[in-house]
Amino acid sequence: MAREVEITDDLKVLSLPKLRRFDSLDIESNNLDGHRGNRAAAGWWVTLQLAFQSIGIVYGDIGTSPLYVFQSSFPVGIKHKDDVLGVLSLIYYTLTLIPLVKYVFIVLQANDNGDGGTFAMYSLLCRYAKVGLIPSQQAEDEEVSNYELDIPNNRVRRASWLKSQLENRRSAKLFLLFATMLGTSMVIGDGVLTPCISVLSAVGGIRIAISSITQDTIVGISAGILVCLFMAQRFGTDKVGYTFAPIICIWFIFIAAIGFYNFVNYDPSVVTALNPKYIIDYFRRNKTEAWISLGGIVLSITGTEALFADVGHFSVRSIQISMCAVTYPALLLAYTGQASYLRIHIDDVGDTFFKSIPDPLYYPMFVVAVLSAIIASQAMISGTFSIIQQSLSLGCFPRVKIVHTSSKYEGQVYIPQVNFLLMLAFLAVTLAFKDTNKIGNAYGIAVVFVMTLTSSFLVLIMIMIWKTHMVLIIIYILVIGSLELLYLSSVLYKFDQGGYLPLAFALALMAIMYTWNTVYRRKYYYELHNKISSHQLKDILSVANPCRVQGLAIFYSELVQGIPPIFKLYMANVPVLHQTLVFVSIKSLPISKVPSDERFLFRRVEPRELGIFRCVVRYGYTDGHNDVQESFERSLVEKLKGFLRDDVRVSVKVEEEENHENGVIIEEEKQNIREVELEKEIEDVDKAWENGVVHLVGESEIIAKEGSNLWKRILIDYIYNFLRNNLRQSERVFDIPHNRLLKVGMTYEL
Repeated sequence: MAREVEITDDLKVLSLPKLRRFDSLDIESNNLDGHRGNRAAAGWWVTLQLAFQSIGIVYGDIGTSPLYVFQSSFPVGIKHKDDVLGVLSLIYYTLTLIPLVKYVFIVLQANDNGDGGTFAMYSLLCRYAKVGLIPSQQAEDEEVSNYELDIPNNRVRRASWLKSQLENRRSAKLFLLFATMLGTSMVIGDGVLTPCISVLSAVGGIRIAISSITQDTIVGISAGILVCLFMAQRFGTDKVGYTFAPIICIWFIFIAAIGFYNFVNYDPSVVTALNPKYIIDYFRRNKTEAWISLGGIVLSITGTEALFADVGHFSVRSIQISMCAVTYPALLLAYTGQASYLRIHIDDVGDTFFKSIPDPLYYPMFVVAVLSAIIASQAMISGTFSIIQQSLSLGCFPRVKIVHTSSKYEGQVYIPQVNFLLMLAFLAVTLAFKDTNKIGNAYGIAVVFVMTLTSSFLVLIMIMIWKTHMVLIIIYILVIGSLELLYLSSVLYKFDQGGYLPLAFALALMAIMYTWNTVYRRKYYYELHNKISSHQLKDILSVANPCRVQGLAIFYSELVQGIPPIFKLYMANVPVLHQTLVFVSIKSLPISKVPSDERFLFRRVEPRELGIFRCVVRYGYTDGHNDVQESFERSLVEKLKGFLRDDVRVSVKVEEEENHENGVIIEEEKQNIREVELEKEIEDVDKAWENGVVHLVGESEIIAKEGSNLWKRILIDYIYNFLRNNLRQSERVFDIPHNRLLKVGMTYEL
């Protein structure tokens, strides 16, 4: 493999006129106009509407947890009546400390211009410190409106030290990327298990009305519901999304009302569980069994990560309102009512939820429970699609087709290949385990792993970006961190009872991500080391003596810092140079979205008469890349003409400043000549576009170089090429029409 070339940003401090004087293909022009700042604050009416909508999308998972928490916490039954109070007290404080305090009031503040999740936190760290492993950072990226970070000035020394440690240690960079991959894989694992446990628990409630029904029948009905759910994914969340919020609202009203009824009707004294003394007594009585039961109690906060991951669809304030006003109080009432019922009916712990429902409400509640479980599953499936879309931006996942299913709601996507694989995984888990207790063991590991990783990223953000007081950081680690590690130790105890499932699933996903990302980086470094400089370009063209033809050619490349080496092979075999040639590099920035008017970044390739330009097209990790091709071409041409005008303007400004220093005035005739040349260039671009567009795509075959070790040959020649050959190619990802496509092949030996 070519040596890894480090790219520095020494030119960040240069002003625009000074930047213009450098004639290097590694420096991009700076001609962007745009506002700065984050999203405008929404009014209260809009915020309340978003809060209502968020109830249906965000809280389906955590909202359906009362279906199985007490059952999972007491898998072998209740031995002492006060154990119910101990578990209820644990649920109270767990719900308060993690979803409410940690996520609603702390983690939500770590959003990336309104978007949340593991990738959002990683993107913040990548922007503040150079911890990305691909050297594609450019000074001009920081000019994008929502790239800039608002950084306080106090406690700088500690933040600078940590930043330096991360930037100068390759192991630290690898660890951060590894942690991001692990968090992503675990969230996807969470998404795999949510439909299984939610739908199985909801459908299992039919046993109360029909005692003769078998578990196999319940599993079969659940599998049928899951298949229908996955078949409906291609229609998009938007088509059925408007029904989500009302159903989940009805669900929360039902569980709150039934909880209050049970609390008043059975044992109101359970409210004493607010006293943490019952937690201590619970552990004294049950010791190891109490610690093991934490794996069931943690299921009360499943889906909490959705509060953060889905904030991009709504807003921080709307999530805070819906959680504090609806979800949190409804869940407290639901668990309080179930505990009150169990104090009287201690033997009903296996079917606590449905047996605690008053008889007249049983069938309405059963229907709403099944619908809520389906909605919870839908939300997690949609979240999985969004996460994989974000993985693509880091070069951590093979290219797959991404379909944007909604013109109204950003981020709602559908990935056909992933949908099919997820359906197979769901069916395999449901048919193999059949029992919600075993699935719950697996579910808990996925949930707590993600929460622990989120806390780790949050501590880094607190130190480096927020520069939080060290006392507050220590309090957070001691309270929240210790609680999460305690839960993690408990769920890992059940590793051999189904807990291995999410870890195995995550390892398989991470193997795919690691393989793709490793080869992706090596390929990038190879192109970077063998890029074509301006002098080499002149030599290549002089040797090839290409024939000039009419039209616009767009040459796609992943290389940001220069002309890719594959262009030399193209000139050697097809000595044709179009009237206008644009090298287009698709680049993902560590931000959620790039404003459309700041997406294109141009640079002229000298000499001017060649009509060759370089263009970096920048996307955020939630931006869609599959724009309509005609729209993309039109935007590129319009931005290119805008660049030409700005290029002349900057040249005149620089020359005026230089001549002003020497007491020389630019002649009006020279200015007129420049205007004529500019109009001629713009006219040439328009004619080139009118004469037709040809898309040139570099198809590089990647093989391990001769003499590579066995592991490297397996990684590149077999695993990577298997993934690459069985998924979408570049022209299919960007919807390039085949009648205007020309592929250029080259073999890279890494």
